[in-house]
Amino acid sequence: MEERRKRIFSGIQPSGELTLGSYMGAIRNWVALQEEYDCLYCIVDEHAITVRQDPAQLRRRCVAQLAQYIACGLDPEKNIMFIQSHVPQHAELAWILGCYTQFGELSRMTQFKAKSQQHADNITAGLFTYPVLMAADILLYQADLVPVGEDQRQHVELTRDIAQRFNGVYSDTFVLPEAFIPKLGARIMSLDDPTAKMSKSVPEGCINLMDPPEVIMRKFKRAVTDCETAVKYDRENKPGISNLLTIYCAATGKTLAEAEAAFAGQGYGVFKPAVGEAVVELFRPIREESERIMGDKAYLESVYKTGAQRAQQLAVRTLGKVQRKIGFVAR
Repeated sequence: MEERRKRIFSGIQPSGELTLGSYMGAIRNWVALQEEYDCLYCIVDEHAITVRQDPAQLRRRCVAQLAQYIACGLDPEKNIMFIQSHVPQHAELAWILGCYTQFGELSRMTQFKAKSQQHADNITAGLFTYPVLMAADILLYQADLVPVGEDQRQHVELTRDIAQRFNGVYSDTFVLPEAFIPKLGARIMSLDDPTAKMSKSVPEGCINLMDPPEVIMRKFKRAVTDCETAVKYDRENKPGISNLLTIYCAATGKTLAEAEAAFAGQGYGVFKPAVGEAVVELFRPIREESERIMGDKAYLESVYKTGAQRAQQLAVRTLGKVQRKIGFVAR
């Protein structure tokens, strides 16, 4: 009997355009994962509403983000790609799991503390119970692995605690997921502050996947460097140039030594536009394909509807098992 491939679940917030940092740090790796794992990629619109959203923007971003992931190489035939609110079992399981989660566990979540400070005028129950919905997202599909950064590891640990608690009461029901740190992609820093991670919240320091070529070129020409002229990697003393070298190598496939040799004696006036051009050419086919997909509404709709149907086939099995074990009357 053939062994089941390990299953990966990743929930993606439709919070705006994909960035150079997210593409080079994560998305390129995901494309490789689809050959080795069974992957579910969920646009988590229910998570997004823990803070106020513009309804039209939220709808647009969900669909645009899906189009961009496909353009980056995620194959809807090989992956289950869907929108969270299209699978109602997420919310149903979240309520049940909330009854097996302690108030103290949620109050200790560092992201709740951070977001409460960011959105002090809108600290909702949803913001507080957000980790329970995340646990439901993962456990609903019996995911083995969850790709996360360090800032999300605590959520996976809570998910395991909830699953173990439930399994302890009702016998084995959920697979215990593990945080999955994929092979590291390039760590991309902000163009206007190379000591900080590239972030959508700082537009001038951030390159978006859908930025026009002239915008990309302008941002690279303005990128913070130093008062020297040598194109040399030195993260401690030359963080700006080191960041640009990292980006150039990730975009072109060259090694650091090859890049340094190519620009020896040429200075930043030549180097910075060259980095911009490399990123423009890297993103050109992705941007064009994203725009083409966005123009094909019927195709995009078929992707997220088929994805939701495939996801629901898995979700109903888990939810049905949970409902039987806790004593709900069969529907």
